[in-house]
Amino acid sequence: MSKATPATADSTSTLGRLWHKWRFHLNILLLLIPLGFMPKYLADASLFRGDSGLGEREIGEIQVGPWSLRLAEMRDQAPQLQGAAGYLKDFNAALCAACIEPVKATYLRIGKPRSLRAAGVIFFGSPYRMGASLPIAEKTQADAELWITMEGWDGSMHQASIPLSQASPATVAWLEKQGGTR
Repeated sequence: MSKATPATADSTSTLGRLWHKWRFHLNILLLLIPLGFMPKYLADASLFRGDSGLGEREIGEIQVGPWSLRLAEMRDQAPQLQGAAGYLKDFNAALCAACIEPVKATYLRIGKPRSLRAAGVIFFGSPYRMGASLPIAEKTQADAELWITMEGWDGSMHQASIPLSQASPATVAWLEKQGGTR
């Protein structure tokens, strides 16, 4: 009159057997998945350190009065929405070797500045690799110009402009798309 006890080894479910058989392989897979993202991570890290240049898309040397700077788009993509700040586009710049001492500040703006008070966003960082996040209004014309203003320690101010299409083709494409949806 004894009741039959279930055999523990024989009565395991199919799912349990699969888990015990494949759990090692699943753990290895969980370790390998992050390795797939490593190349992008390392490329971004070298870009932020400056090992791979100023940015993804170098615009080149721009003469601003007696000084010059190298300008680059941080990323070759459309402006990104940054909360209440609106759409921003990141640019990097590096002053020429002879410009480092006499240049006090460098500004970036879409459209010609009316005065030094409205010169735009200021570049920050070392003169060898400065960065600025430029606000891009959705109503900006695709044929707009990017203005660079450089202020010297002696009070002098010099300006230069380049077409936005030369500075950031991705931004111009985004602006045309924005205008097409209205």
